[in-house]
Amino acid sequence: MRVLIAGGGTAGHINPALAILSIIKQRDKDAVFLYAGTPDGMESKLVPRANVEFAPIKVSGFQRHIDPENIVRNIKAVGYLAASGGRARKIIKGFEPDIVIGTGGYVSGPVVYTAQRMHIPTVIHEQNAYPGVTTRLLAKKANGVMLTMEEAAKYMPGVSYTLTGLPVRKAFDSLPSREDAKRELGLDEDALCIFSFGGSLGAGAINDSAVALLKWEQTLDAPVSHIHSYGRMGHDTFMSRLAEAGIDPKAKGRIIEEFIYNMDTCMAAADLIICRAGASAISELEAAGRASVLIPSPVVAGNHQYHNAMTLATAGAAEVIEQKDLTDELIVSTVSDLIHDPAKLRSYEQKAASCRIKDTADRIYEVIRSAVER
Repeated sequence: MRVLIAGGGTAGHINPALAILSIIKQRDKDAVFLYAGTPDGMESKLVPRANVEFAPIKVSGFQRHIDPENIVRNIKAVGYLAASGGRARKIIKGFEPDIVIGTGGYVSGPVVYTAQRMHIPTVIHEQNAYPGVTTRLLAKKANGVMLTMEEAAKYMPGVSYTLTGLPVRKAFDSLPSREDAKRELGLDEDALCIFSFGGSLGAGAINDSAVALLKWEQTLDAPVSHIHSYGRMGHDTFMSRLAEAGIDPKAKGRIIEEFIYNMDTCMAAADLIICRAGASAISELEAAGRASVLIPSPVVAGNHQYHNAMTLATAGAAEVIEQKDLTDELIVSTVSDLIHDPAKLRSYEQKAASCRIKDTADRIYEVIRSAVER
């Protein structure tokens, strides 16, 4: 099978694309891959690092806020869009794929659309509960539409789809017990553990919440462990803020780092997780079966993180606080209510675990195989 895949702009589109390639490779050892992405995007670095051949195609999104700088960007975007069809056709003709797969981002649009016009089977994968513009435009003519979350289907009436879920890292298939994970991290096995993070870049709202929580935790009678990743955004400010608040980051029961490299172990150790609501985070919460307080990023396309978060909230597996409503008092009271109600925490865990689709890889491969064989 010759597979051309396109997706880029953010890790939320790139990581699922690479995971799908891995799923195909595990089942078809002779499969050949080509990845089409933007030459300046994250994919231009991540894809070659994964030993996948990379074909650059210049595409960029349009800026909605109009100022002199964005006018120039939009003029360039128009030029890229005009040339993208020809470049996509050249890539497709040169590679001769059996199937073209799109995982979202501006770059997948011209590649999948051109393949559809050339009568090559196409499949798209949508990660979020609120589908992106590219997915909605391409879905009606795709040979297969794969959704991570059922809620996305209502925004694409009349489109046939398969609920596949989102591939998660292999480590989530065999997580240690909560006690073993705490022991591995050097945390008190009997102490409740909170894990907060805002992604590799970090998130100012979650860093602010972490400071408020760490300060509050010092007033509690029972010990609470806290793991926090402040990300690149907090590199120059977070530790100084802790010092100003009289918080010792090295105190017993605290793991405070810029980056967390053993996310699987930290999630396994946690009794409560506080984070954004990207598709990967939602899928990993489900895979780990963990209760969460979700603070969706308000600066993403279509406010899709809010829709993602609400899938867990509706299932009774999470609390959701919109960033516009977030205060120190609200995050502390929300967390306090949860950690003082063990039965509710365990119920949230069970509901999160029940949302997981365990055979995601099989479902994804079946959609792709069926599209090729049509």
